[in-house]
Amino acid sequence: MSFFVELWSFFRDRQKFWLLPIFVVLVVFGGLVVLSQGSAVAPFLYPLF
Repeated sequence: MSFFVELWSFFRDRQKFWLLPIFVVLVVFGGLVVLSQGSAVAPFLYPLF
């Protein structure tokens, strides 16, 4: 959890809020990759790609 606190303080202190959407998209795609690896959710994710 401290990683997210430090990341948020970096965004706030250096006014780099334009990086936040890029970071969120990368986290979402990473989550989709993890979920699609041998799970019951995988058949529902394949049509998205």
